[in-house]
Amino acid sequence: MTSRVFILVLCHNGLELTLACLDSLRQQTYAHSEVLVIDNASQDGTPEAIRAAYPDLGLIRTGANLGYAGGNNVGIRVALQRGADVIFLVNNDTLLAPDCVARLVGALEADPRIGVIGPMVYTWDEGQLISSAGGAIDWWHADAINMGMGELDRGQYGARPVDFVNGCGLMITRQAIERVGLLDERYFMYWEETDWCVRVRRAGFSVRFEPGAQMRHKAAIRPDRLGPMTLYYLTRNRLLFFATHTPLPLKPVALAHALHGALRGAGHERRAGRAEHARAIQLGIVHGLQRRWGRVDEPGGQGAQAGMVRGVT
Repeated sequence: MTSRVFILVLCHNGLELTLACLDSLRQQTYAHSEVLVIDNASQDGTPEAIRAAYPDLGLIRTGANLGYAGGNNVGIRVALQRGADVIFLVNNDTLLAPDCVARLVGALEADPRIGVIGPMVYTWDEGQLISSAGGAIDWWHADAINMGMGELDRGQYGARPVDFVNGCGLMITRQAIERVGLLDERYFMYWEETDWCVRVRRAGFSVRFEPGAQMRHKAAIRPDRLGPMTLYYLTRNRLLFFATHTPLPLKPVALAHALHGALRGAGHERRAGRAEHARAIQLGIVHGLQRRWGRVDEPGGQGAQAGMVRGVT
């Protein structure tokens, strides 16, 4: 295996998680790799701590919270300029098995048709509870599903083509990026990796899941543990994704399902006494219909009630 891999670790605060992630990357068995940290304006001393712990590590400070798409795009441009063959996007709240990168690269090099590949993602706790074993898109119901979420891994999910892989650990080839472009920054965060994978597949590449490569992700797998910010972006960007990519004959039905699901979710949150969560979903619907994308401030708070938005495009 000789592909030159750039591993991009995006962070916005989360100092202890970031350092733990970098330690797991330092233990990778794959030799031809370089780690580049992209810091999205952390306020907890993350850049300084990284400099102290890893003085030789590449570190880019964006100066603002550019989100998942914008922050990673900064790193992708640098990696491509420096001759990357493969780019591996890694969330800072992950831990990788020592052979994770090597197994992903090995699968890539064995099949040149692959444009994107992702590992088995387990939940943060010990054990083999699955967070994502590849993703599937339900165009009719306007949904995207992390396969296996909440199941114990018994080997039921083998290596196979999938519709998308989870953005917490997404490896993509230079050829795929050169053909389809960078992440779509309208999303800011959530759904952008699904959008990317769809574009890669429609460009003629395969998107694959590789269970032999493994990582852990510190993310909620239960909907009732999602915060207002997450609910806002999930709601709004779901509308953007399905309006953009759904085949024309299915688009009216898919968008109707997306709207109905969002309204039902807002009602559920309000009945559960989570008014801030309900407001965030409602604002996500409004901004989706208005085609207002990018970053917002306080989508579940008072600013959401007033419709205050910053940095939209």
